[in-house]
Amino acid sequence: MLSVRNLQTSYGAAQVLFDVSLDIAAGEVVTLLGRNGMGKTTTIKSIMGLLRPHSGEIRFDGTPVTRLAPFKIAQTGIGLVPEGRQIFPTLTVEENLVATAASRTGKRRWTLDAVYELFPRLRERRSNLGTQLSGGEQQMLAIGRALMTNPKLLILDEATEGLAPLIRAEIWSCLKRLRDERQSILVIDKNVDVLSSFADRHVIIEKGRSVWTGTSAELVADPGIKERYLHV
Repeated sequence: MLSVRNLQTSYGAAQVLFDVSLDIAAGEVVTLLGRNGMGKTTTIKSIMGLLRPHSGEIRFDGTPVTRLAPFKIAQTGIGLVPEGRQIFPTLTVEENLVATAASRTGKRRWTLDAVYELFPRLRERRSNLGTQLSGGEQQMLAIGRALMTNPKLLILDEATEGLAPLIRAEIWSCLKRLRDERQSILVIDKNVDVLSSFADRHVIIEKGRSVWTGTSAELVADPGIKERYLHV
């Protein structure tokens, strides 16, 4: 479904990605792991066209998307839950959800009712503005907004960062349900133990390079991988 090969990306004269490659198959959950500042968010921004790579190739469903505008990439069927949530603060919960509604796959699995069933709290707060929501509610809204595009691939950048433990547990429960429904997912998060319990594969980035790829079983079986690449 998604194929990233030898990606190189810079912020002006400062190169951040030197050689990142990863693959996601249909129905697969893949994580992007690494310490802070290693290039994870830059990789997501490159995939979404928010940064223009100067080398490498990105293909989605077999079609090159490396040089497409961000809205064109979204229209191919990629839904993004960005770092920092970035919901529309002056729109209500329901307006945030409706604003992105689309059918990227030809099927409209995700409707308002479906999102409200997944996150009952959003139904309760549907008339509230984005600025009136807690951080956890904003993250639920950001996920719901991405799902309303009915994406083939859902990308989450820092899925549970800064959230209270109970809210984190609710987000993980949601993602596990999506996995069980065969939703393709690429996720960044620091909670490696939880990610290892439900993701299929993991890609570790170190200093702008993908340095390790393997299954959850392989990651759990070798504590040295986490010690070398993930511990501060």
